[in-house]
Amino acid sequence: MTNTPPVIDRRMLEALVCPMTQATLTYDAAAQELISKPAKMAFPIRNGIPIMLIAEARALD
Repeated sequence: MTNTPPVIDRRMLEALVCPMTQATLTYDAAAQELISKPAKMAFPIRNGIPIMLIAEARALD
């Protein structure tokens, strides 16, 4: 069994926006996160599912 991250559908990612700012998100495949630069937050992707809850996001420096 390998630890490769699940493949994320690019069309789904293009449809998602930041829940705080409504800005487009950047996909960080290595960290399995969606990055909102305006909000300075990273939203996790778990088991191929983006978790778009502000309470689950990580603040960026």
